[in-house]
Amino acid sequence: MAEFHSPEALVEAASRARDAGYRCMDAYSPFPVEPLDDIIEKRGPYLPLLVLIGGAVGAVAGYALQYYVSVIYYPLNVGGRPYNSWPSFIPITFETMILFASLTAVFGMLGLNRLPQPYHPVFNVRRFAMASNDRFFLCIEAVDPKFNTGETHKFLEGLSPDHVSVVQH
Repeated sequence: MAEFHSPEALVEAASRARDAGYRCMDAYSPFPVEPLDDIIEKRGPYLPLLVLIGGAVGAVAGYALQYYVSVIYYPLNVGGRPYNSWPSFIPITFETMILFASLTAVFGMLGLNRLPQPYHPVFNVRRFAMASNDRFFLCIEAVDPKFNTGETHKFLEGLSPDHVSVVQH
C-alpha cells in the first residue's frame, strides 16, 4: 500500500498501476476523487439487475398470495364478481413489488459493498488512520494475478509515494 499527499498524486499512481497491468486495487481517500472511478475497476452493475429481480419476485409473490387466498383457500362471492378479480389485486401487487425491490436494493448494496466490514487488513497499517484526514492510499491486493511481493513493492516505490507499507493479513 502506497501513501500519497494529494489526490492528483493518487490519481496518477492509480493510472500508472492500471497501465502496468494491475487490476485488483483499491484507493482510500478522505473525500471522493472522481477520476478514480474510471481508473479502478468497478465490481459490476449488479445492483440494478438485483432490484429488478427483487421487484418481479415481489409482484409475483403478492399476486400469488392474493390469488391463493381469494380463489383456493377462502373463496367469497362478493357482489357476483369472479374469485380471481385481478383489478382488485393490482394495488397489493404493486406494493409488494416496491417492498421487495427496496429491500433487495438495501441488502444488495450492503452485500455488494461487503458491508458491514468491521475488520480489513489495511487497518493493521498504522499510517492508514490518516486516510480519513489528509492522506491518500493506493492498495494493490495480493489476489491480483500480476502481484508479486517484491516486484509490487518496487513498483509502488517507483510511483514516488510518501510511504510504502506491506499490509499483513
